[in-house]
Amino acid sequence: MPQKLSLTALIVRDYDEAIAFYVGTLGFDLREDTRLTAEKRWVVVAPSGSFGGLLLARAADDRQKMAIGDQSGGRVFLFLETDDFKRDHAAYLCKGVRFVEAPRQEAYGTVAVFEDLYGNRWDLIQSAFAGAAPG
Repeated sequence: MPQKLSLTALIVRDYDEAIAFYVGTLGFDLREDTRLTAEKRWVVVAPSGSFGGLLLARAADDRQKMAIGDQSGGRVFLFLETDDFKRDHAAYLCKGVRFVEAPRQEAYGTVAVFEDLYGNRWDLIQSAFAGAAPG
């Protein structure tokens, strides 16, 4: 059986505020929210139709708290591919998502960098190759 990535752990300050952002603002699906202990939950969110998702992991100690919003040292950390860049870009702007640059056209597609509620950087991207016949 081939291997595949299924989840990416994302350190968050609070489960419920993170769910509100990813589900309420970005429109992701809440796939699972299971209480494991009094303080720990297994929370998975993902874009609709996506195989992989984010495991929202509440920071448990000072080291993890320091990493909230800076899990990639200020670089783009996650890539959200869309089939309609203009639609999603406009919707996110209306919902208050902070884009750190204007949309731009690259050889690989249309892209703009935005920040999540903690400051992690994401690419919103529409591939220039979507729907192209395999070659």
